[in-house]
Amino acid sequence: MSRRPVRLADSGLVVVDKPAGMTSRDVVSVLRRAFRTRRVGHSGTLDPAATGVLVVGIERGTKLLPFLLKESKSYQATIVIGQATSTEDAEGEVCATDASELLDALSESQLHDAAATFIGESQQVPSAVSAIKVQGVRAYERVRRGESVELAARPIHVDEFSLSDIHRTPEGWWQLSAMVSCSAGTYVRALARDLAAQVGLHAHLSALRRTRVGDFDLSYAQPLETYKAAIDAGERARLTLDLDTAACIGRETRHLSAEEATKVSLGQRIAPAGLPGIYAGIDPEGRTIALLEETFDNANRRIVRSVFVARPATLQ
Repeated sequence: MSRRPVRLADSGLVVVDKPAGMTSRDVVSVLRRAFRTRRVGHSGTLDPAATGVLVVGIERGTKLLPFLLKESKSYQATIVIGQATSTEDAEGEVCATDASELLDALSESQLHDAAATFIGESQQVPSAVSAIKVQGVRAYERVRRGESVELAARPIHVDEFSLSDIHRTPEGWWQLSAMVSCSAGTYVRALARDLAAQVGLHAHLSALRRTRVGDFDLSYAQPLETYKAAIDAGERARLTLDLDTAACIGRETRHLSAEEATKVSLGQRIAPAGLPGIYAGIDPEGRTIALLEETFDNANRRIVRSVFVARPATLQ
């Protein structure tokens, strides 16, 4: 059976404020029903216990997701210092507990100093319960089987790791709030683990909320209940951003002539404009035709290449 043709009018992005207790795949399942299509994908997994920004592509909007996967992200986290768990969050079993005298000797200034050491470039060993594949199997699946998983360190970049609301809990643990802005591929639970290790202790996350993915923050996000309500009402849900708008968020735009727009839609080359990075090519009607990038060919000539054609000639 042939698949239903893609409709550009139904293509774009949805920004969901993911609730706790659901996987990112669960959210995709709801949106497939809400938008009546199988062509749905997300821009980066959030753990079931985590909440916050999940950017989801609908129809041809899924083609924008690879660009979002590379974008930086921001989080609000609650860290408990004094206990480590098997999953490095509150869902796991306690596997290490620090002595009260070590916790009593810790100071707020030590924590701030330790957090500052993570700003900039560094190497991070991802959490063993991450979705990274080891010989074709997700690391977290191996951990669940009782296997020992060792992952190689990866380069990360942290722009912000600021601590606030630092206090002792009735149990004697240290609890604190953290604001983190970091590169894609950074694990906040690993940051919490390594922060505690800097002061000779153990830690785990008790809460995590993603507040931004690239240029998409919580101001764009709608609760998942909005889309469940559309299903219940028998209506097709509304996109957060249509394809034209979504492709231009955070990017420079280049206004193409009708001839240039036709060439780009056919996969043909156009003259460079000297713009840096990936930019959006807009036709005279204000429609996004493609995302373009200027590079150099083997003869060191500046050329324009399409990294994503939003409106190929076959779909117009």
